[in-house]
Amino acid sequence: MTLAERQPAAGAAHESIDEFVPFESIPGSVETGWLILCDHASNALPAEYGDLGLPPEEFERHIAYDIGAAAVTRRLARQLGAPAVMSRFSRLLIDPNRGADDPTLLMRLSDGAVVPGNARADEAEKARRLQRYHEPYHGAVEAAIDTAIAAGHPPALVSIHSFTPLWRGIRRPWEIGMLWDTDPRLAVPMIEMFRADPLLTVGDNEPYSGRLKGDTMYRHGTLRGLAHSLVELRQDLIADEPGQAEWAGRLADVLGALAGIEGRNEIRHYGSAGTGQP
Repeated sequence: MTLAERQPAAGAAHESIDEFVPFESIPGSVETGWLILCDHASNALPAEYGDLGLPPEEFERHIAYDIGAAAVTRRLARQLGAPAVMSRFSRLLIDPNRGADDPTLLMRLSDGAVVPGNARADEAEKARRLQRYHEPYHGAVEAAIDTAIAAGHPPALVSIHSFTPLWRGIRRPWEIGMLWDTDPRLAVPMIEMFRADPLLTVGDNEPYSGRLKGDTMYRHGTLRGLAHSLVELRQDLIADEPGQAEWAGRLADVLGALAGIEGRNEIRHYGSAGTGQP
């Protein structure tokens, strides 16, 4: 299986280093007050990196991208009429949901898989990947935010991720989780609304913590005072088109119901529990 076959929509496998575009911006109305993000949308790599020395099956795993997240993001953005920004490179190249000084930014070993193409990546190579891929993605997010603010509609950020049903042999009970730091404006009412469904087990900073300095929500939400929530969906629920449609619809319904919540589209600084300050 080629890289192009893995993510045919991205088309990154046949692009040269000068042609590769690290992000995709989906147009939408800033008047919706939403901006949808997907950090781990793609398992594709720029041509110059080949397959990083990994067999094709590794690119179908969560170590390469968030399974189902891109499709949910596209559907959700379309249903809300909102703009979206998605990455177009695999997290194995460099992880856009990590800060520049995070030790997991460039993984040499990921969930049991040794990544040969990263094994000898030095600081110069890390800086090169930051400059060519990581920063342009975040620049596109910043541009989308700036456009909305300039139009008088500071956006609430919703970042779509997915997580594995099993971790180290233990089944995870959640269907969906919201990750957040100290800004309660969006994540808390989302948790409450999803928990109103007795059939759902909803995570509050599960299966991960939302208090990670330097991640996407910290950089674009916490530091800029924008309401935000990182949404984690269990991968087995969104691995196919019916599941993706179902969960995009669920999210659209909840966000639609929360469109008028107090302070959603105001700039307010809450700081960070992870750092003690913004």
